[in-house]
Amino acid sequence: MPELANLIPYLSGFKVRPAAISGLGIVLFTNGSKNITPNQAQCEAYGYTYNKADGTCSTFRYNTNLDRNVANENNRTYGAGNSTETGTNNSLVMGESNTIRGMSRNNIIIGNSNEIANNVNNANVYGTLGEVTATNSIVLGGNASADTLGERQSIHLIYGIQTPNGTNTVSFLNNTTDSLFAIPDNTIMYFHADVVAVRVGGTAAGSVGDFASWVERGVIINKSGTVTISRERDSIKDSGTTTGWQPTGIVSGTSFAMRVRGATDMTIEWCSNITFTQIKTGVTL
Repeated sequence: MPELANLIPYLSGFKVRPAAISGLGIVLFTNGSKNITPNQAQCEAYGYTYNKADGTCSTFRYNTNLDRNVANENNRTYGAGNSTETGTNNSLVMGESNTIRGMSRNNIIIGNSNEIANNVNNANVYGTLGEVTATNSIVLGGNASADTLGERQSIHLIYGIQTPNGTNTVSFLNNTTDSLFAIPDNTIMYFHADVVAVRVGGTAAGSVGDFASWVERGVIINKSGTVTISRERDSIKDSGTTTGWQPTGIVSGTSFAMRVRGATDMTIEWCSNITFTQIKTGVTL
């Protein structure tokens, strides 16, 4: 959990201040002797968002009372109306009315009215009204100025995993455990995944270097919080002993997941290059 050390001072009238932020963006406060969970008034005074449903405080709304020692570092903006919120580092913005939310690093925006969400790193967004919610993603916003954020856009992601057996296994966004791409409410996406797998070890029949490839594609839709998927798969090329190997696009809660299956006593590396074509409808589906 990243520590904020003494970078954020006590605000006038408060005996607590932020102490640390978890990888999920949850903020813990300190009273000087121990970490505590803040109440709503304490959370919001420092510019964070208080979640009434679970009583947590999370990053990040900009507040000019925050100490400038945790403000932006090494950012460059060109154009009018651009915003890089507190904790944004090493980012480039070129255009007008773009926003990078807080605690984000190494991002690039070129265009107008685009937005990169909190805690997103290494992302690129181009065009108009593109919305970025995933680390290591590329987004093209293809909207008119009167459209809503993320209404029409293309999103480019990578999923990956290593499998040692023939069990169905979920691969993850950026090969980061438990990280998946969330489908926004009332949004429909066509997905196209170019998937390749190569054997790198194991004692079963066949050889290191055996490979297979597929195209997995379909439509995933979030209707007011209920996500469903319609999909198909084509095998492209393979070599060696690859019987039983396969990828399948699935739903996990309200997120997209790529499930893969290898074979017993085969160590296989998987990579899925996925493009989503999105319409965020703005109406209740």
